[in-house]
Amino acid sequence: MKQKTEPIRQELLRYLDAEHIHSDCSMKQYTTMRVGGPAALLLTPGSAAELFGALEVIEANGIPCVIMGNGSNLIFDDEGFDGVVVQIGRGLDHVRIEGNIVFVEAGALLTTVARAASESGLTGMEFACGIPGSVGGAVYMNGGAYGGEMSQIVHSVSSISRTGIMKDRPGSELGFSYRKSIFQENGETILGVKLLLAQGDPRMIQEKTRDYTQRRTTRQPLQFPSSGSFFRRPAGHFAGGLIEEAGLKGLSCGGARVSELHAGFIINTGEAKASDIVDLMRIIQETVLFRTGVLLEPEVRIVSKDGSSQHFDQKDGS
Repeated sequence: MKQKTEPIRQELLRYLDAEHIHSDCSMKQYTTMRVGGPAALLLTPGSAAELFGALEVIEANGIPCVIMGNGSNLIFDDEGFDGVVVQIGRGLDHVRIEGNIVFVEAGALLTTVARAASESGLTGMEFACGIPGSVGGAVYMNGGAYGGEMSQIVHSVSSISRTGIMKDRPGSELGFSYRKSIFQENGETILGVKLLLAQGDPRMIQEKTRDYTQRRTTRQPLQFPSSGSFFRRPAGHFAGGLIEEAGLKGLSCGGARVSELHAGFIINTGEAKASDIVDLMRIIQETVLFRTGVLLEPEVRIVSKDGSSQHFDQKDGS
């Protein structure tokens, strides 16, 4: 694989420091589920200039590419990925607060931004205090919890198209719906986000944050690698409730298991493979569909060796 990627690597060195270009890099350490084979190339740009250069090379060469943040909603195939993964993280994670506006680069962790907002007496982002993703990933997925979601606080988003055109859109033009945004369709890379929060009572903000944190620590299997809630919430139901009612709590496939604490979580008990997780996902889907007529749709993106993602129709099976 090194011979195939070496010409691309040499081209990337025009724009990126060598330490930001990684060949045959295992994706286990870069995803919260801790599974997956090696990516042909992993790029970790440390600045906007490096990111722009990387995207230019990728587009010019027609290379399969996956853009990722903290890897909380990605699972790579056990055989790896024959393309380039671009991780937007350290170096592209600056946060600046002016009044009730928070300017955030896409690589900043949600937990970091939520804490900074809380310390500045700003309310509206408490729901994100324990979500393990990046801001860019959260906007991409319209992530949320406890009745809050990114669409409620996003003022505008800056992005770059595949052809290198910079765009800036207000939140009203981002096609937000449940776990959806326009970025899942247009192929653009999120660069920065402007959040509009409100001044609040610091004591109430801290109390709400403590409440959400306690709920997570007592009701979610945080001691195991996972992707958080694995399935989208089907209309009129909760995925975890349907899975539990189907008697699937504790069910295992290899090292993957349905959490006994929260049936909406698939966990890695230590030695899981990506194939174990996919097999378990299929069993859950088939069982719940047979029992209830509801097809559970994963929130997690499963990336195959050639870069294609598994897609699922959001519908019920009745």
